[in-house]
Amino acid sequence: MTESGEHEPAHSIDLHDAGAMRALAHPMRLRILGILRADGPSTVGALAERTGEAPGSASYHLATLAKHGFVVEAPELARDKRERWWRAAHEMTSSNPAEFLDDPERLAASDAMRRTVLETYHRELLGALGAEANLEAEWIAASDSSDGGAQLTLDEFRELNAEIAALHDKWWAVGRTPRPGTRAVRWITHIFPRPER
Repeated sequence: MTESGEHEPAHSIDLHDAGAMRALAHPMRLRILGILRADGPSTVGALAERTGEAPGSASYHLATLAKHGFVVEAPELARDKRERWWRAAHEMTSSNPAEFLDDPERLAASDAMRRTVLETYHRELLGALGAEANLEAEWIAASDSSDGGAQLTLDEFRELNAEIAALHDKWWAVGRTPRPGTRAVRWITHIFPRPER
């Protein structure tokens, strides 16, 4: 809890449970969690309006997220007993798919969750492309969409991953709260061995 009495979410939740991974394999639950993480606490009604879901459906998804520890209620924000506020319990989600290779149930749940995340990234990237017409030229020029590849040893591959993770951590720390002259910026990276041809 901060000095102002606001609750700070934990930094990360590390997923090991198949049920929790299946919960995030639903696009609407992933979207609701993303909104709460990016924009802070919200009411059920505001989330329903923003996502186009019926309030009852939004409540169901929130209850499922809460069951697995992704969100928590924020009753201190309610103006009356009918108003229900929710907040993200963590800033980010992590998992290690290699941990599930010998467990078919968790491997299938991890695969379903990761496919949903990738589909969400795809929609988000297309949305950003579509929104460029309303951006200032300098913000478009500062954007990037690229890929790369190299022949690396396993140790070099790990080093590349660690360097990119350090960049994530640096800019996450710098930009966690809005400041004058800032706008929300998003980065999405994937580091993976290419399948053998």
